[in-house]
Amino acid sequence: MPIELQIQVMPEVAAKPQLLTEHVARLIKTKPEEIRHVAIIKRSIDARQKSVKVNLKVAVYHNEEYQENKFRLPDYKDVSNNKEVIVIGAGPAGLFAALQLIELGLKPIVLERGKDVQERRRDLKAINRDHIVNEDSNYCYGEGGAGTYSDGKLYTRSKKRGDVDRILELFVAFGAAEDILVEAHPHIGTNKLPKIIKAMREKIIEFGGQVLFDTRVTDILVKNNEVQGVVT
Repeated sequence: MPIELQIQVMPEVAAKPQLLTEHVARLIKTKPEEIRHVAIIKRSIDARQKSVKVNLKVAVYHNEEYQENKFRLPDYKDVSNNKEVIVIGAGPAGLFAALQLIELGLKPIVLERGKDVQERRRDLKAINRDHIVNEDSNYCYGEGGAGTYSDGKLYTRSKKRGDVDRILELFVAFGAAEDILVEAHPHIGTNKLPKIIKAMREKIIEFGGQVLFDTRVTDILVKNNEVQGVVT
């Protein structure tokens, strides 16, 4: 089993694998050549003092093999003819719900009131240049949700955040940088998110799901305390 350590180092040590290996070797009183790999599990910056430090949680592979973790998508199957499930909204929750439904063998039909992630750019331009707001396609509504063009951060201040590792791994599989897996405050960035969101949508469609834009849900049909459908 790898040895897990919580350490604080200078930025140049955190950035260079050889220096980090030498630092860890001194801590566990061994030779650097006996360390096969130092895997960073979590990383954060402490800038409270004049001298900036980097806090690291690392797994040290001491005289044992390290196998790199390759982040792959689940083995999705075609769900074109399977039972349908309506998903309201193509924000983060809607997109991940659709992918999970496909993984479970169900056909997602995603209904989004706004436009796709590329078309949204025109409406955002109209807001900034002409002060014209499309109530269905703006910074809040449209494929990818509110964070796609306004923030790009992936962390929460909630203390009940649960296990988000699988979500981050899926983001990496769809094109995000692997840094988000270890950063205390992961950030994809609004310059990269649109391509990732588009890749998610294309994967949903590839395996038989549907994503319908400009489709605003106005009511939910309920009968005998069960949801029967929606009105668009």
